[in-house]
Amino acid sequence: MDDSARAFNTRILLPLLASIVAITPLAIDMYLPAMLVIANSLGTTMPHVQLSLSIYLAGYALGMLVYGPLADQLGRRKLAIFGLGGFALSSFLLAFSSDILHLWGLRATQAFTGAAATVVVPGIIRHIYQANTAKGMSYVSMIMMLAPLVAPSVGSAILGLASWQWIFLTLASYALVVMVLAYLYLVEVPIYKSDKRGLHLFFDSYATVLSNRAALPDIVSSMLVSFGFFCFLTSAPFIYLDYFDVSEQLFGVLFAFNVVALMLGSFANTRLVPKLGSRKMLYLGLGLGVASATALLVFSLFDLSLYYIVFSIAPLMMSLGIIAANADALVLLEFEKNSGTATAVIGTLRFGSGALVGLLLALLHADNTLPFAGIMFAAILLTALVQYGRFRQCKGCPELDN
Repeated sequence: MDDSARAFNTRILLPLLASIVAITPLAIDMYLPAMLVIANSLGTTMPHVQLSLSIYLAGYALGMLVYGPLADQLGRRKLAIFGLGGFALSSFLLAFSSDILHLWGLRATQAFTGAAATVVVPGIIRHIYQANTAKGMSYVSMIMMLAPLVAPSVGSAILGLASWQWIFLTLASYALVVMVLAYLYLVEVPIYKSDKRGLHLFFDSYATVLSNRAALPDIVSSMLVSFGFFCFLTSAPFIYLDYFDVSEQLFGVLFAFNVVALMLGSFANTRLVPKLGSRKMLYLGLGLGVASATALLVFSLFDLSLYYIVFSIAPLMMSLGIIAANADALVLLEFEKNSGTATAVIGTLRFGSGALVGLLLALLHADNTLPFAGIMFAAILLTALVQYGRFRQCKGCPELDN
């Protein structure tokens, strides 16, 4: 099948792109239920195993930084296949970790190689959807969100049937299957080669993106809402399991409820963004985010019951999905020739900031929901201020009228 025929087969291509992006949430969430078991097996402490999550996020951010410009120069299909293969191999080797240092090193490798696969996806979506990039991003995001929805349950099921090593063997098998499908169906998109080489290529590529003043507010907005999402991801076990003392089964239901809200935000975006445009949808998502983050902060200040917290987090998650999809799309639309580098900037800031969440929460000595609520509110408020600053500087910009 040639590339032009594959380009229009979105029934295969969109689920495939979502499956590629899903390796990251699967790698993050699937082993969460096994952390204590892994700590005991490797003769280490729970905080040491938890550190492997921050190592993964940092390794992924570094990988995005490296592979973004390469995607613009080498093409996306080959890089995706390479990344999936590296992710599969490191996942396989993780099953044979003998101590915590091996686990840390292989988690960093798993993240770094996996970034090569995921960095190519937004550029392909931009090529297919053009002005409706936000719609394509939302479709892929909506499908991909099934991964964090089911990953903890899959990890728990594997632990019930076998040892923790099988979680990483399952990840390796998943990546191999997706790699074969990518070889068969993944479309290549046009690349615009630079005459720069080596470090000059990287510096030139990143200078092109970071010097674009029109895109910077949306890049920062994407980073801030992602920071908020990682704050939820990091805080949810403490809030639900420790502070409110819910059962593991109820934790799964509440976590799934919040992820479903995130998916609903992406679904609503696919329906509304063709009519309203990405900028207006971003503003609508931001309005919902400010209202729900304010409610979450007030409920936390008054130390209200579990379900006040749950039902304020849900619309906040929905708003994060809407803001992120449209901010990313608006950034990508600025960079036809450097979409890989733009994706790398977004991903590096996103996961780099996510790696700081655990440290920040530790410094705040969280013993209730208030630090979590405060960080979420601050992230949304800063996003609103960034977008307001952009609005003041760009009244009458074309996308405001879309």
